[in-house]
Amino acid sequence: MLKFSSEHAFLQEDIMGYQPAVSKYHDQLMNKTGLGNDFVGWVEWPNCYDKEEFARILKAAKEIREKCEVFLVCGIGGSYLGARAVIEMVNGVYNDAKPEIIFIGNTFSSTYVAQVLKHIEGKEVVCNVISKSGTTTETSVAFRLIKQYMTKKYGEKVHEYIYATTDAHKGTLKSMADKEGYETFVIPDDIGGRFSVITPVGLLPIAVAGIDIQSLMDGCAEAYKDFDTADLNKNIAYRYAVCRRILEHQGKVAEMFVSYETQMAMVAEWWKQLFGESEGKNGTGLLPCSVNFSTDLHSMGQFIQEGRKCLFETVVKVEKPTLDITFPSDSENLDNMNYLAGKSLHWINQMACLGTLQAHVETGHVPNLEITVPDMSAHSFGYMAYFFFRAIAMTTYLNEQNPFNQPGVEVYKKNMFKLLGKE
Repeated sequence: MLKFSSEHAFLQEDIMGYQPAVSKYHDQLMNKTGLGNDFVGWVEWPNCYDKEEFARILKAAKEIREKCEVFLVCGIGGSYLGARAVIEMVNGVYNDAKPEIIFIGNTFSSTYVAQVLKHIEGKEVVCNVISKSGTTTETSVAFRLIKQYMTKKYGEKVHEYIYATTDAHKGTLKSMADKEGYETFVIPDDIGGRFSVITPVGLLPIAVAGIDIQSLMDGCAEAYKDFDTADLNKNIAYRYAVCRRILEHQGKVAEMFVSYETQMAMVAEWWKQLFGESEGKNGTGLLPCSVNFSTDLHSMGQFIQEGRKCLFETVVKVEKPTLDITFPSDSENLDNMNYLAGKSLHWINQMACLGTLQAHVETGHVPNLEITVPDMSAHSFGYMAYFFFRAIAMTTYLNEQNPFNQPGVEVYKKNMFKLLGKE
């Protein structure tokens, strides 16, 4: 399904030398005895997710598509990044899918929020508000504005147009949903936000976009079977995890996620939260960054090729594009481009990838890890997501850190609340 190669990684340590540590942490992950063991529900989730709630998601998605022109997904971080990553990867950046999906509640930008509110005027709107606690400030600010607009539009029936994804039993949003009658979906207690794309957090918006969420979960389940072993000869997610630690030991401080598909830009954004929030603790971890080639070769290529040797690249390649175009011949050939006539754009993209790899590795001496997925389907995303879940859990354990907490993000919140006058 998914392929991994460290052929061009310039590793100075033997991957297999990490087998004892990997075996130890694999057992801790599977037996829920490691750091952060309260948040490892995602490990078994592909096999034990709530099938009744899954059916409700499909039913709600169908109803939402039938009754709205615009679907607002109101959430921040893991509450929107995963869904947006899947929707853009599978459907593309420009598509005719209905309803229009807009992500809000992820910024304090007054201009952005005001433009969204202006854009939805006169349109049929449904909102999915997503928050475990219901007190996430960016989301709460946006939701109050959305709710006021929708109450004015729909009156007593407004509850029929709002869906809440939140805690099963407690929290501000859960209380509001119960009081006002929103249909609710559950954020599992033992799955953190950055792992939540395979829960109702991600699945409802993805299903509204017309994407096959069963196929996505099947991809996760297939990956679970493939990675249910500590053997580094068999588990490529763990091999990737070990390579990252070896490269950090060799002085690399940043990992650059590289894709050659524009519609995977949000996959990179989702990956950056998953990796940065999981391993960036106590002075350890790699800075996750991203580029989209060949576009960003014209802005970042010079630094990667000849700049400070502080990073390595993880290149995610796609074997089969969703769509392809054959480059045409031109009788006058004024642009001197006939040498590409009859070639597909995907083949050209592949040659750009190969040429860049050769330049960065052979001349620039930049380590490259390579991940290859068969296509940009929901199934492939599900498999790839679980690959990254297993990898980040293992690679963070190898640094003796908790992969599942994020204590550092509370500092800015406390400062912000003080400045805002919140008691």
